[in-house]
Amino acid sequence: MTNYEQVALDISIVVPLFNEDESLMKLESWIRSVMEEHNFSYEIIMIDDGSTDHSWEVVTQLNEVNPAVKGIRFRRNYGKSAALNTAFASCNGRVVITMDADLQDSPDEIPELYRMIIEEKYDIVSGWKKKRFDSFIKNNTSKVYNQVARWVTGVKLNDMNCGLKAYKKEVVKSIEVYGEMHRYIPAIARWAGFRKIGEKVVQHRAREFGVSKFGIERFLNGFLDLMSITFVGKFGKKPMHFLGTLGAINFSIGFIILIYLSILKLFFDVAKISDRPLFFVGILTIIVGTQLFIGGFLAELISRSSPHRNQYLERERLGLNLDLQNQ
Repeated sequence: MTNYEQVALDISIVVPLFNEDESLMKLESWIRSVMEEHNFSYEIIMIDDGSTDHSWEVVTQLNEVNPAVKGIRFRRNYGKSAALNTAFASCNGRVVITMDADLQDSPDEIPELYRMIIEEKYDIVSGWKKKRFDSFIKNNTSKVYNQVARWVTGVKLNDMNCGLKAYKKEVVKSIEVYGEMHRYIPAIARWAGFRKIGEKVVQHRAREFGVSKFGIERFLNGFLDLMSITFVGKFGKKPMHFLGTLGAINFSIGFIILIYLSILKLFFDVAKISDRPLFFVGILTIIVGTQLFIGGFLAELISRSSPHRNQYLERERLGLNLDLQNQ
């Protein structure tokens, strides 16, 4: 990965792309026009996520014309989360803006997003595509997904997965995005301690070129990722609290059932308690409870062996030497 020159900039614009060669020229021109109009210092980091068209050739041409355009090219398609995480490590702007490459996000929204981060001190401002130009299936699955995401994560956003977002630089330098967790960056940031998360209604434009990358598998995977990120966010450093509690509850239920059946057998001479379905329920819950408890114990051992087990995000220090290596 190329290390870009560390220059203080107003805005870093991160554009992940996959087979979007037709839209890149127009997108760069539009962004440049907005940046020059508002006198922002900026960079555009385009991440080619293994495109099979001429996207990288276009990025190269744009860099020759406008040095503010920088590029990262993956050897194959790794997904949007990998693209964002790589770009976040390279960006230098005080405010980081993410947007899709398909021209459905409007660069005209950038100045207001920047203002909300700088003046209103938001950690994240997420776009809300209140009026969408997507298919009926995509619109309605998105509504269901966002409702569930609000309930599970506690982050009250109407459009969690909107590609147009603004971040304070500290946020993107403090979080890690992996798998397909880009949908839940606001939740990841919130669990990392960045709690001032806002929302802005943004323009959503009809796609001009190419085809949507949306598929039903993204909808299904989204809910699986939601469960995963919720568990990691809440119990990543204390897995035993979750798995151990479930294990203890299951084991206790099974133990009570078997005690009850034993009393029936010993004191009331009830025959063939082993033929009762309740007997097998008791055995099963004890086995499941034991496995959950052991799973929690092993997860706790793994967590405590992790080199990141005692890494916590510090907001600021007072009266202490920040250079820990020189202490």
